[in-house]
Amino acid sequence: MRQQLAFTLIVTFLALSLSGQVRYFDERYVSTMMQLTPVLVNPGATGIEDTHQIIANYRNKWATHPGTPKTFMVSYDGPVADNLSFGIQFLNDTNGSLETSKVQGTLAYLLQTANNKLNVGLSGEYVRHGLDEALLTNVNVDGGDIDVTSRIDGNGFFDVSIGVYGIYDNKITYGIALPALVNAHLSDLTPDDGSREFGFIANLGYKHRVEGIDATFEPSIFVKQVNNVPFHADINLLGRFADDKFRGGFTYGIGADNRVGFLVGTTFNALQLHYGYNLSRNDFQAYNNGSHELSLRFDIGGSRVQSDEMDLTPMDDELGTGVRKSLERN
Repeated sequence: MRQQLAFTLIVTFLALSLSGQVRYFDERYVSTMMQLTPVLVNPGATGIEDTHQIIANYRNKWATHPGTPKTFMVSYDGPVADNLSFGIQFLNDTNGSLETSKVQGTLAYLLQTANNKLNVGLSGEYVRHGLDEALLTNVNVDGGDIDVTSRIDGNGFFDVSIGVYGIYDNKITYGIALPALVNAHLSDLTPDDGSREFGFIANLGYKHRVEGIDATFEPSIFVKQVNNVPFHADINLLGRFADDKFRGGFTYGIGADNRVGFLVGTTFNALQLHYGYNLSRNDFQAYNNGSHELSLRFDIGGSRVQSDEMDLTPMDDELGTGVRKSLERN
């Protein structure tokens, strides 16, 4: 049974590789820690935390089974002006003989009121789908097949995505991303019929502080419909403990991505480290030991002043008056 399933997977990978489907998945589907790193999937989250941050993320899906997906992402984002942020992201994904790489640049503009921060982001992305050259050495593949050689050269695309991400009253998080809202096929190697599903990633979350035990609990939901990936949703619960020194979380996936996930993490000064483990609720889980994800984040510092970091009311208070006079002199 295991050998039959493995053979079926290999044939499926090859069939996807050689078919006319030049875009086989949306790379925003990969990460399972969106509640911690929304900037990886939503351009609107660029610079929303008013700090310069570097994120490195690695996921090994269906570990121990040959040829299963492995994804590495690295990104930077941060404020570059009072209301403007910039971000850049790189991705490399392998799935059997299929390879995807992406370079993305993002600009986001902040709209802020007394109780609400809303970031509007626009990203330009170059995405390349191709085949591993090692496929030519596979005895089951004709190395002279023009379809194989053309797909090794790859198909390039340019996408434009938009997203909004907000934080209300420092408690409610919300957002929606529209991936590849505008896209263009840059290669002539494989015909593209121009069809692409309308996709979105929407999220809503709430932060609840429990003073007695020095903990914050954050329930959230991410609803996703992306290209060539059926509709699914992640229901999350994240806990922060001991002044956010330790973190733990649980995810229940419904729809196409039926899984149960757990994460643990810690913070040390400007460094954040998280590990996530996911178990599929589908039959294939019997043939692998689950999915592993590791995320590393380093904060460099910010250039914008948070509205809640400088509360000058009441202004007739001695401290508030002193701060106001100091600001007026500067």
